[in-house]
Amino acid sequence: MSLIFAQLVIGPPGSGKTTYCNAMATFLEGLGRKVAVINIDPANENMEYKPAVNISELIKHEEVMTQFRLGPNGALVYCMEFLEANVKWLIGKVLNLKDHYLIFDCPGQVELYTHHNSISAIAEKLEQNLVRLCCVHLIDSHHCSDPIGKYLSAVILCTTTMLKLSQPHVNVMTKFDEVKKFSHRLDFNIDFYTEVLDLGYLLDKLDTDSFTSKYKKLNESFVSLIEDYSLVSFIPLDVSNQEMLLRVKNAVDTANGYIFGGNEPQDVQTLLACAVGAQSETDRTSTIDSYL
Repeated sequence: MSLIFAQLVIGPPGSGKTTYCNAMATFLEGLGRKVAVINIDPANENMEYKPAVNISELIKHEEVMTQFRLGPNGALVYCMEFLEANVKWLIGKVLNLKDHYLIFDCPGQVELYTHHNSISAIAEKLEQNLVRLCCVHLIDSHHCSDPIGKYLSAVILCTTTMLKLSQPHVNVMTKFDEVKKFSHRLDFNIDFYTEVLDLGYLLDKLDTDSFTSKYKKLNESFVSLIEDYSLVSFIPLDVSNQEMLLRVKNAVDTANGYIFGGNEPQDVQTLLACAVGAQSETDRTSTIDSYL
């Protein structure tokens, strides 16, 4: 049986998962890939794409809320547990798309990736059926404007999720076209946030703030935790920018092994390899600077 390559697109509500799935699918189709988007978010009502598989065929979020008198989050947890219990249904659908590159549009409830086991169990079952996954974790670039309330929390979320899911992982900072609106409020250059550089500088900034300084020991513990694991960095993304989509695509292809076992035409692979190789760090910085 041949390998199936896939992206597991996760991230908090509003991070742009569905928009990303649609943009990346269109981009990959332009490169000659057969792409299928699979929606496993039962609360997703605004899909910009036509899903090849939709979890609503198996279970409906609103019906669960009504039948079991659950709130939106409780019903979402129930749906994921139901999908885990009926994962053979999903695997059967996936195996029918074995000649496709798959993109899974996942729920936005972060507890499903940091505390709950259903998503990681589903991912493990997919791996056992020769689906080579890469988690693409989306974080809104606006988090950079708030170093403790948003940015540090986002980095901790990414670290926790990477450890919990134990899958190849690419973190993406989305909505980069919005950076200009708040760049004047950033305490550091945008590279500091995307590369997650020496967070000691961030800690110094937090210690001088009248509000966050009272959490000095907590801030130190957070920073120490992140730096000890040293797992997180972000690829900036504006979904309307083909160069940025290319960088994300190549990072994912490397992480899940597509570059070694994919069925992309050889001339396309060669062209893309040349394009990536030709892009120096200066070129990358120029691309980012154009947004500031």
